[in-house]
Amino acid sequence: MKQNPSYSEQINRDNELKLRRLCRELPSFCKEFFRGIEPTTSSRTRIAYAYDLKIFFHFLMEEYPNLCKDPLVSWPVTVLDEISLTQLEEYLDYIKLYENEDNKVHSNDERGRMRKTASIRSFYKFFYRKQKIEKNTASLLNMPKNHERAITRLEVDEIARLLDSVENGDKLTKAQQKYHNKTKVRDLAILTLLLGTGIRVSECVGLDIMDLDFDTNGMKVHRKGGAEVILYFGEEVREALLDYLDERELIMPKEGSEDALFLSMQKSRISVRAVENLVKKYSRTVTTLKKITPHKLRSTYGTQLYKETGDIYLVADVLGHSDVNTTRKHYAAMEDQRRRMAAGKVQLREKNKKPGN
Repeated sequence: MKQNPSYSEQINRDNELKLRRLCRELPSFCKEFFRGIEPTTSSRTRIAYAYDLKIFFHFLMEEYPNLCKDPLVSWPVTVLDEISLTQLEEYLDYIKLYENEDNKVHSNDERGRMRKTASIRSFYKFFYRKQKIEKNTASLLNMPKNHERAITRLEVDEIARLLDSVENGDKLTKAQQKYHNKTKVRDLAILTLLLGTGIRVSECVGLDIMDLDFDTNGMKVHRKGGAEVILYFGEEVREALLDYLDERELIMPKEGSEDALFLSMQKSRISVRAVENLVKKYSRTVTTLKKITPHKLRSTYGTQLYKETGDIYLVADVLGHSDVNTTRKHYAAMEDQRRRMAAGKVQLREKNKKPGN
């Protein structure tokens, strides 16, 4: 019997094919770059780099048509030596607001510009290290300033109201209520799982039925970097999952989605976009001031876990952060609050006791 590829395997296959298509629109030497970074990057990262490079070379052709007269795919790697620092800085200004080939307007905030700058710097660094170019001009680029933003998360009462909204559906629009009874058990399981474990939305949709073990309340999760880890869930998550599995057993999934835990209304594995949409739908019944996404539910879980344990290393481990400093940066305000609480906790001398007494 032919075994279906896992969700993460299928995503990697799809991304590899997508990367090959994108490379046909880029200078041929870009293929060497992607081969070189393959062992140390995920397929999603390489796709992101490819899109960034596509924008970069589109900018060069549009703004500097005399840079190279050859068709783009035939550009030599040495063209990188011909690009000045000023031109690279103009590119970073360009990506704040630009039009693509389809005349659609795109913009990049600080985080977007930081990522695209990092892409170009990695690109140049690779070929400079390989001695294919004489200058690493991109290394002189200043990274765009990234202003720290407060973590958006749900408060305890908002979490309860969100889950109540999923169960009752009374705050949904009439159009949404038509489908509510068909999906509410699944939706409750998804939201409870996200809020109760802090897993990424991609990890959630990638779960298979066999990844769950109710003897230990554990689940096998495929992390962003490709590693498999076992995470554990509490009783609320367990009950929500078991309720959904009772319904799941009655559904005949489409071919290729037989193993998938969460199914769409079309009976195929639910997509990341579908989960994002259901989170948006229900969160709007709770708050209109906060833009709640699956990642914000992840932040909500991380906040609650840190409040309960005060263990930043545990939070980093459970959330799957490879660097605890990433976690510490996100929860710096809470760490500062805890440090303030430490003031005065240690008593040096008995109160009201005067020296010499």
